[in-house]
Amino acid sequence: MSAPPLRIGTRASALALWQARHVEGLLRAHPGCPPVELVHIKTEGDIQSELPLWQVGGRAFFTKEIDRALLEGKVDLAVHSLKDLSTQIESGLTLAATLTRADARDAFLSHDGRRLADLPAGARVGTSSLRRRAFLARKRPDLAHVELRGNVPTRVERLRRGDYDAIILAAAGLTRLNLDQHVTQLLAPEDFPPAVSQGIIGLCARAGDAATLRWLLPLDDREARLAATAERALLRRIEGGCQIPLGALAMVTDRFLRLEATVCSLDGVDSVSARGAAPASVDEAASLGERVADELLARGAGGLMQRARSSPGAPTP
Repeated sequence: MSAPPLRIGTRASALALWQARHVEGLLRAHPGCPPVELVHIKTEGDIQSELPLWQVGGRAFFTKEIDRALLEGKVDLAVHSLKDLSTQIESGLTLAATLTRADARDAFLSHDGRRLADLPAGARVGTSSLRRRAFLARKRPDLAHVELRGNVPTRVERLRRGDYDAIILAAAGLTRLNLDQHVTQLLAPEDFPPAVSQGIIGLCARAGDAATLRWLLPLDDREARLAATAERALLRRIEGGCQIPLGALAMVTDRFLRLEATVCSLDGVDSVSARGAAPASVDEAASLGERVADELLARGAGGLMQRARSSPGAPTP
């Protein structure tokens, strides 16, 4: 009797399907792995496709319906862009694997090939991210922020049509969809610290589902796990449940895990940064994230976040 298939829950966007098929390929490469099926699930983020992401409370806009299907046994694993996944994982689920991290940086794409520094004052830059909006204001306060929604190919097409002078997207998604030829420049993390876990694909499963976990655990990448653990611990300590203008990046170097993070005011005028290092272990990674979060708060990050939350139209927890 053949084993039942592994059912992957995924959104139906081009990037989500690329990620799900990538995971399918990794699973099929293991001898003895059962058949794999993709199950398309529509999320709140797909239904409310015109609502600005930074106006939405919480961090499960693109994930909660998939995780619900996982808990109900309708699928066996969920494939997420880890940056979309809440730091508080649903009870009964586990983050079983973090795949090797792609480029964590943000990418700048302009209509006429100009770099960010060369855009004229008043140029229209599209972004759906509160974080990018804040750091763009810090770097170029003279530019106009324009809301940007739609899947990644749609956003690139709208730029090509001239709806925007430039847009900012995650480099990893563009590379995965073979759209990186449109990138004008990759933005330095010092100027545009990336979203927590940007570039990492996370695989969730039911905590007690040993039959599925046996196939997922070998896919876990140690450096991605360490970085995600530190960055997500930082965000969990600091966020309060809604989007905030925070960027963070952890990297393993010389057996140490190093973490840098910045919180910026929405107008870009004020920002606070903190950094730290710890031995490269999962336990130490979580502690490192919490320490850096505490340092940010001690330096005034709480006030900056409160100002962001009280801005007109900003999300509330």
